[in-house]
Amino acid sequence: MSAPQNGWAGNQDPTRRYPAAAQPQPEPQRPTVDAAKLWAGGFGTAVVAALVALVGILLVRGVFGINILSPSDAGAYGDASTTTYAFGAFGVAILATGVVHMLLLLMPRPMSFFVWIMLLVIAVGVLIPFTVVADLESQIATAGLNLVIGICILSLLNSVAGIATREPRQPGAGVR
Repeated sequence: MSAPQNGWAGNQDPTRRYPAAAQPQPEPQRPTVDAAKLWAGGFGTAVVAALVALVGILLVRGVFGINILSPSDAGAYGDASTTTYAFGAFGVAILATGVVHMLLLLMPRPMSFFVWIMLLVIAVGVLIPFTVVADLESQIATAGLNLVIGICILSLLNSVAGIATREPRQPGAGVR
């Protein structure tokens, strides 16, 4: 090995420094779910869905004069089936909140799956009224109401899930 042109004496650091070994990259972390926000939003969604059902029935029966869920002599509110329908909408929203929570914890791209699941559930809700014997206008009104309730639940829970999900912090993020 030959000496540097200016000799060893002029070279203050005769050893060559190598860059530090690359640190192994940690596995990407999954987003965390704030369950309190998710379920509070899910409860709010359930209340809104029940109220949409109630307002929809009052609109269809009272304003349009179409008898859905109960006989014509039951008045604008209908009967106990109206209350059951509103509680059913509430229950569907709570169930959908549980589904979105499970998907957020377990699935890759959970909101894509949630949207598809909800769209198929909405399709079932829209088609079911046409499988029972009733006046066509009652079937159409019930299908429309089911569509509005389903879209309400889908859109609100989609927003709530986005707010209740926190992306993982990257190592060293925020430190300068």
